[in-house]
Amino acid sequence: MRSIFLIISSLIINIGLQAQDISFPAPQIEGGMPLMEAFSKRQSARSFSEKSLSNQMLSNLLWAAWGINRSEDGKRTAPSSHNEQNTVLYCALVEGLYIYDAQNHSLVLVTKKDIRAETGTQDYVKSASLNLVYVAKGDSAANWGEARINAACVNAAFIAQNVYLFCASEGLACVVRGSFDGKKLQEIMQLGTDKVSVLAQSVGFPAE
Repeated sequence: MRSIFLIISSLIINIGLQAQDISFPAPQIEGGMPLMEAFSKRQSARSFSEKSLSNQMLSNLLWAAWGINRSEDGKRTAPSSHNEQNTVLYCALVEGLYIYDAQNHSLVLVTKKDIRAETGTQDYVKSASLNLVYVAKGDSAANWGEARINAACVNAAFIAQNVYLFCASEGLACVVRGSFDGKKLQEIMQLGTDKVSVLAQSVGFPAE
């Protein structure tokens, strides 16, 4: 009886944990603004509405940013050095901090704490519906040399530009940021020694 109770308890706990994750509807990968028009409208904005992004909008945005666009070999919408795909996309929302799981096109909960204000040194970051933190993953990432850090920054920049173009197409506001307290994020985001934050980006509806 005790073993059955433990199994049932474990199942209940796992279901509870999974329920905290966010599953997305399929991304809408057709339509949108013509590419050249999106280039003409691409800009940085630092004023955001408090309105939250819908799950469908998040689905579309995250797929455009760093989703899998070639399922046969798992390749992404943005390139990466040697196709290592070692950029981890952290998403700070009012509901908590999540990791984007491209394979399952979902968000995996890290913590329920709203850390949006901690993802940058500027006041406006706390009002953005979404703050993306681009994290490089690899052995001893916290102690990487200049060449590997540079490659990680370039990889993140490719994704950030995808976000810029998506936001231009959808009428969203966004700005990429290098100003954040990396040591603080290392602890708050529970990055350990195999991950390091290299870039951040605020996204949301423009302030009215």
